[in-house]
Amino acid sequence: MSEFHGSASRRSTPGPNRTPPPATREKGLRHRLAELRGPDVPAKALDARALAALAANPGCARRAILDGAGVDKARLAGALGAPSGFGQSQFALTRGNAFEAKVKADGGAELLRLAHARLDPGAEPPEGAAVPDLTAHGPEGRTARTALALREATRAGGWTLLDHPMLALDVAGSLAFLEPDAVVVHPDGSWSVVEIKSFPLLDGSADPAKVGAAARQAAVYVLALEEVAGRLGAEPRGRAGAEAASAHDGAPAPRVHHRILLVCPKDFSNLPAASAVDIRKQRAVTARQLARLTRIEEIAGTLPEGTCFAPDRSAEELTAAVEAVPATYAPECLSACELAFHCRERSREEGAVTRLGRPLRAELGGLTTVEDVLAAARGERGDPEDPAVAALRRAAALRAEALADAAHPEVAPCP
Repeated sequence: MSEFHGSASRRSTPGPNRTPPPATREKGLRHRLAELRGPDVPAKALDARALAALAANPGCARRAILDGAGVDKARLAGALGAPSGFGQSQFALTRGNAFEAKVKADGGAELLRLAHARLDPGAEPPEGAAVPDLTAHGPEGRTARTALALREATRAGGWTLLDHPMLALDVAGSLAFLEPDAVVVHPDGSWSVVEIKSFPLLDGSADPAKVGAAARQAAVYVLALEEVAGRLGAEPRGRAGAEAASAHDGAPAPRVHHRILLVCPKDFSNLPAASAVDIRKQRAVTARQLARLTRIEEIAGTLPEGTCFAPDRSAEELTAAVEAVPATYAPECLSACELAFHCRERSREEGAVTRLGRPLRAELGGLTTVEDVLAAARGERGDPEDPAVAALRRAAALRAEALADAAHPEVAPCP
């Protein structure tokens, strides 16, 4: 930490070679992200689904800066002339909201019954469970209110249902506010995430792809809950008064379960059914990928002055702004990012092999374009000692041999 000497005015102004205090740096980053988003353009909240997709492609600086700045990528894609059909239909959203309301009716009695049966059958039945009020002003206020409710429920014992709590997670230097469907506090003080989806459980199982997407989304919530639990376990004495300090004295951090409750309609009815899903693998992968993300302030620092993604800019200006940030397109982006069609078209123009899939890109090593691959196969470029180049030339030779045999087949003599 830099040391400052002299008057108060001198202490408040960092010298030319001194690092500004964190508050000033954070304020500067927020101002820069607001400039990128555009004047008077509200920030689009970064939800768990977007975070899960971002963690699945940590090398994409374009998505990282757009999500970090709160840019509405759907509007941006439309302004670029490459609108995407990514996202849920209005019918699916309405059906999902109606099913969630049914699951949480009567103070969440049915939801808590399912949590007891699937996650904690050895605990006492959830009769008379608490459902605290989590309303507060703004996401910061709701996050603080959620943390307070979790602390009180953990100390009180018994079952508690938190309906749409607000959690915060630091992502590449920017704070993301997340809102899970529900969090259940068990009588032993442990916490579980609840995901409510509208796709059906048929004969006790669901579409593996949809379950996997739900598990990745829940993993983000678990990571955010673990940060809250860590802060509660590290509270010093006297922070919330003598009574709270004595209650916390020697208490470990609350445990966050790595099995989440997935609630879906049963078969083709509207009756809720549930399954416990182990997300340890998804949690580990998501944590590792989020940790690898380039910090947003570093990406913002590389952009030209005046770069702006406001939707009222011309298509030419927006194209230049988007192209100023490198992207890492892969076919998986089509189901996870609103800018996928735009990035795919650019990837095709550049002849990038990544558009054919990450596994193939990994096999080709330093050959990054289709032109490089074909030239290496023809023997025009590439190091013959490179395993990828050697494999391509061998494949080209086998192909030429097969085509030659097909063009001049041997005619067998008539018997």
